[in-house]
Amino acid sequence: MSVPSAVGPLGEDPAMSAREPLARVSTVDALATALRARILEGELGAGERLPERELTERYGVARHSVRAALRALAADGLVTIEPNRGASVASLDAAAVKSLFELRAALELEAAHLALERNRGRLPDSVRRAVAELGAVCARTAPAWSDVADAHNAVHLAIVGAAHSERIARAYDGLAGEMRLFLTALRPHWTLERMAAHHEQLLDRLERVGPQALREHLRDGERTLLAERR
Repeated sequence: MSVPSAVGPLGEDPAMSAREPLARVSTVDALATALRARILEGELGAGERLPERELTERYGVARHSVRAALRALAADGLVTIEPNRGASVASLDAAAVKSLFELRAALELEAAHLALERNRGRLPDSVRRAVAELGAVCARTAPAWSDVADAHNAVHLAIVGAAHSERIARAYDGLAGEMRLFLTALRPHWTLERMAAHHEQLLDRLERVGPQALREHLRDGERTLLAERR
């Protein structure tokens, strides 16, 4: 009695030869990604208009795809869409900077308090790795600012994540778009060296001083942008 072979044609293992379809990026997602990068790199400045016709011609896509991409960016807080005026790159005025600081402080300070309390006064390795990665990105030669922004956000997300509070994490996720705008606005004022050193100092001071060190850390960025907006 013959035993059915587990090997497919030409000796191939069926498990290895089975097709695994890759996720396809839609036109809308690709366009949103391209515009997001231009905004974060400062190529598209705060308040700059985003005419649908120009975007349609530049990227060779249908107008409905442009509108969908702009809506996606608006949901991220990177674009503002006004009736009869169209879309423009979102901006943070003084009031928005202050309210962002207040909400960040409320969420991040409580997260830092919980993280330190649950780790016996120390920050977990995930936070240390994130700070080290930010330093590595800032040490590159002319890194893309989007990479710096991602690494910066990863540090603060690591602090929030160390609290092990799903509600704080969900609330913090809602700030993602404004955080991107904040970092884009900060770019002309902070060197890469300052960005790296500022977070290395935060790591040290959080464990020595406690959550109040984080309030001072956040306030430095707030002061920088408010001084520019006076």
